[in-house]
Amino acid sequence: MRRKRPQKWQNQNFIIHHDNALTHSSFKFSQFLSKNNMTVVPHPPYSPDLAPCDFFLFPKLKLRMKGGRFDTIEEIQEESQRVLDTIPKRDFQGCFQAWQKHWDRCIRANGEYFEGDGGI
Repeated sequence: MRRKRPQKWQNQNFIIHHDNALTHSSFKFSQFLSKNNMTVVPHPPYSPDLAPCDFFLFPKLKLRMKGGRFDTIEEIQEESQRVLDTIPKRDFQGCFQAWQKHWDRCIRANGEYFEGDGGI
């Protein structure tokens, strides 16, 4: 964020949403967020479909990189960036519309677990 969107970083004009992975809830990470006064959207447990990276971005990366062989971290980073650069802006816009629908369903379920694409 600091490198790619310096204006947003400087003005603290963003909200962070991440899942409940251990690395995201670690003391060190929590300390960093607190120290930088970052707003974090709470994430209910067992809800990977609420994180855009989980339901949108990672599947696209996995699909395009499946079967590839990489000798260095740099090669993985370069290929990941190449794949990310090919995702059209409209796909990202659709992702955020889907994200809102996912959140709406979770709110209607009062944060409780549910399965499938059917409405609540």
